[in-house]
Amino acid sequence: MENQSIEINEYLYVYTMGLEERSLCRLEQRMLFGQETDNLIKSTRMVEPSRSPFIKGRLSILYYGDSIEEIVKQVSQIELDNKTFKVVYIKINDLPSNQKIEFGDQRAIEKEVGWNIIGEAEMRNPDVLFGIIPFQGRWYFGSYLDSESVWLHHAKKPQEYSTALSTRLARAVVNIAAPDPAGVSIIDPCCGIGTVLVEALSMGVAINGADRNPLAVKGARENIAHFNYHGEVVVQDIAEQEGHYDIAIVDMPYNLYSSATVEEQYTIIKHARRIADRVVILTIEDMDEMILKAGFTIVDRCVANKGLKALFSRQVIVCE
Repeated sequence: MENQSIEINEYLYVYTMGLEERSLCRLEQRMLFGQETDNLIKSTRMVEPSRSPFIKGRLSILYYGDSIEEIVKQVSQIELDNKTFKVVYIKINDLPSNQKIEFGDQRAIEKEVGWNIIGEAEMRNPDVLFGIIPFQGRWYFGSYLDSESVWLHHAKKPQEYSTALSTRLARAVVNIAAPDPAGVSIIDPCCGIGTVLVEALSMGVAINGADRNPLAVKGARENIAHFNYHGEVVVQDIAEQEGHYDIAIVDMPYNLYSSATVEEQYTIIKHARRIADRVVILTIEDMDEMILKAGFTIVDRCVANKGLKALFSRQVIVCE
């Protein structure tokens, strides 16, 4: 887009979540943006939309105004150099139900704004996608980037078991653990078949994996290779871990194949405290007493439910 005078320094993130995911989504929002919402977050922080399983898209704000007419006047400054464009009205917004804009009026808004952009409109495969969103009594316009549901491709892995984390949960947990992953050292010391590892690596987040079960490590390596990612996974009990990391993600063993006694659970937490400064623990049991005994402070938490009836739930606990 040819318009060097426009400086993008604010973004609107469009969110969508199921009721059963609200607690998890809001914890991820607090970690990424320091705020929470049901639908839109405005922030100066630039986050890739596909990083979160809950972000539907990101609007890079170019203009805002109190009315469509104000937006129309401003977009006339845009000149596209031999590029096609499309304007879309973002349906997820904070308008109350009695002020919702009907389909026909949405198309009219798109057309009115689009007519004033100097360029060639293209409805199917535009070079530039613009969005317009009503938010907190104002209208916002800018370039719009849709999220790609990368985690959906990871749901079918060569190696899997029924009690493994869902790819959506694993992806959110990586964001909760490492909202700013650049230059940060991360380990999953009880990695199982590598669901967390796959999600982290797919986001370009450097992470090491380990597990005391050789079969689990073999499965994790196979899953990582299947998606053409590259990460180190070793056979190692957390008690044998000698390195130190900024962050550890620990999905506490609980199923028939990797059960742990109370003493073993405490040992895992104690060694997580030893090897990492910040730890995110996933558990189906109440472990607050163990966590505090190990020397941690619980800084935030949520409940991740499986299904609307919450027949199966995990606690996600952020510890420092």
